[in-house]
Amino acid sequence: MEGTVTLVNALSDTESDRLFRRITLKIIPFLFLSYVISFLDRINIGFAQLQMKHDLVFSDAVYGLAAGMFALGYVLLEVPSNLLLERVGARRTFSRIMFFWGIVSSSMMLVRSPGAFYALRFLLGMCEAGFFPGIVLYLTYWYPAKRRATVVSWFFAGVAIAGLVGGLASGWIMQRMAGMAGLHGWQWMFLLEGAPASVLGVIAYFHLADDPQKVSWLSGEDKRLLAQTLDVDRAAQGRDHPPTFRAALRNAKVYILAFVYFTLACGSFAISFWVPTLIKGFGVSDLLSVGLYSAIPYGIGALGVVLISRRSDARLERRWHYLTCTVGGAAALSLLTIHGGSLALMLTILSIAVVLVYAAMPIFWAVPPSYLGSCAAAGGIALISSIGQVGGFVSPYLIGLIKAQTGTLDNGLYLMSTLLCLGALALFLSVDDKPCKRRVSGDQIPPR
Repeated sequence: MEGTVTLVNALSDTESDRLFRRITLKIIPFLFLSYVISFLDRINIGFAQLQMKHDLVFSDAVYGLAAGMFALGYVLLEVPSNLLLERVGARRTFSRIMFFWGIVSSSMMLVRSPGAFYALRFLLGMCEAGFFPGIVLYLTYWYPAKRRATVVSWFFAGVAIAGLVGGLASGWIMQRMAGMAGLHGWQWMFLLEGAPASVLGVIAYFHLADDPQKVSWLSGEDKRLLAQTLDVDRAAQGRDHPPTFRAALRNAKVYILAFVYFTLACGSFAISFWVPTLIKGFGVSDLLSVGLYSAIPYGIGALGVVLISRRSDARLERRWHYLTCTVGGAAALSLLTIHGGSLALMLTILSIAVVLVYAAMPIFWAVPPSYLGSCAAAGGIALISSIGQVGGFVSPYLIGLIKAQTGTLDNGLYLMSTLLCLGALALFLSVDDKPCKRRVSGDQIPPR
């Protein structure tokens, strides 16, 4: 077998769908809920700042820097966390991450000074480091490449749902609970939205399995068929893929993909951290109304992410889908600088930006595993994610600085739109769909 796999015996579509439907129902709901909570804890300062800046006399520059400090902590421990996951298993890794990030997120209620704000956001990033790349790696233990973009899309639909739920819950908590027990509304929000993560961390230890061979809910035959299907999927990768993490460190394509993810992170954080401010700029002043209106683009985005990702999976095509999403999202971000437009028009443009930028996420994350050998996947995925996550620092910090100096988000949005287009061009020119299309069109196994 010289670089190819001879396939004469196929796992039928019915068997395949039954097997992966069972896997999905067992592992995805819990991971999905956990990711929704993680993203909610990451972005809820977008709502908190509507009160914090007044209560604590923080400038937009202070807020932007604090928002970005999360990414620095995240980047510092992301690669070690993913390498540790391979060694100690997903169960212990996810449990540790969720338990401690919940504690730190709730502790945000104690912020009184810029220094404490920066420190807790940095610590939150350190605690959550490795969670998303860990999920991406964990899914490679269960799903072949042709199903992965759709599965990952559910998590990015979760990002949109976090925005939807966060908008409704945060607006309500901050307005209705302000003053209770002598606490500000934003303090109650951090306390109540951070606690669920720690609870889920305890549950994760007992609920998750490290790999398919360790579960009791798959039969021996199912485990064998799944292992063979995944073996074929890995064997179908080109021989030019880096076989080890050290080799991945020397692979130029890894850094190109990291740059692409950096630009995408800049665009997505421009949305997630500044949506409440944008909506307030549309003429909405009531906190509960800001939360209600912010739920609209996120609700539409959740549906759009899944539909676009399914289309990308069905066609086994990534480049054009990514280009369309990011360039279209960049155009929508630029149009948000229109002043004097109706609330309905601005919410429509914001919804388009959310759908397209967030839909680009699962399409992007279907690409790196196709260019990394199985031994390089853990570190390579985390390396791409950690470098890209620097965008989570750059984007909110620069936009906050620009807003503090100019009084408007316009130039910051233009900058993020330009970066999205540069990333789209880099991916389009450097990546092809052959690694994906080399894989068989169905879920196939080698001869018995």
